Amino acid sequence: MKKNKIKTLSIQILWETIGSIFIAIGIYNFAVQAKFPMTGFSGISIILYRLFDMPIGLSTIILNIPVAILCYKLLGKKFFISSLRCMFISSMIIDYVAPLFPVYTGSRLLAALCTGVFAGIGYALVYSKNSSTGGSDFIIMAVKAKFPYLSLGNIAFWSDVGIITIGGIIFNDVDGIIYGMIINYIFSIVVDKFVYGLNSGKLGLIVTEHGKEICKVIDDVCQRGTTILHGEGGYQGDTKQVVMCACDTKEMIQVQQAVKEADPASFIIVLESHEVHGEGFHMFQIGEEKKNS
Repeated sequence: MKKNKIKTLSIQILWETIGSIFIAIGIYNFAVQAKFPMTGFSGISIILYRLFDMPIGLSTIILNIPVAILCYKLLGKKFFISSLRCMFISSMIIDYVAPLFPVYTGSRLLAALCTGVFAGIGYALVYSKNSSTGGSDFIIMAVKAKFPYLSLGNIAFWSDVGIITIGGIIFNDVDGIIYGMIINYIFSIVVDKFVYGLNSGKLGLIVTEHGKEICKVIDDVCQRGTTILHGEGGYQGDTKQVVMCACDTKEMIQVQQAVKEADPASFIIVLESHEVHGEGFHMFQIGEEKKNS
């Protein structure tokens, strides 16, 4: 048990470190040099850096202390501890590792695109491991825990619009506000695509008169679980069986082909499934951390 815990913790720290490197590159090597008003506590830290030359990582840690205390009960002990750890990792990387990489000094538009992509990938890696880098992440995750039907990208987008605007006003940089909004939009898309892409899949609804046979065909093709729903034809009122199956895109193609061969008269509906939780799929649950802590 102890070895498994150490292994799990090591993998967690590894992913947090990789995510923090992406975040640091996006912030220090692209955003800071292009003088963008950034999002979240990173945006506030960049403002302090430009005004007072205060290290970004250090100011991030200082800003995090009161927010971390306020969000502790809502987010749970395990998530809180992992977030503090990741916050220190990312802060150290921003202050001491990112300066070792080349700094981009070209087009502000390209810098904005790279900032959104790098930071988005970094934060998505951290979020997908049920952790955060603190700061506005604490607030974002707290809102997500309270309102689980809201997407992480949308919460992050609306929570950061104000900081971008304030940063642009302080430095009298209207273009910077526009670039900041572009970064924020790209960031929210990357986070949602990356995080929910891990859980996404296809949902197949197969209307047939041979439910058991179709379930066996699907099991033979991709070993996915199925559920038989009982339905009734709307016109003739005859009894129908609807086989429901969740799988990934590649498997769904195989399922469609196999089902059509087994029952040419079947009717197949394929839907996009943004999140699939359970056996055989990636798990990402924020609320469980609070319950188990």
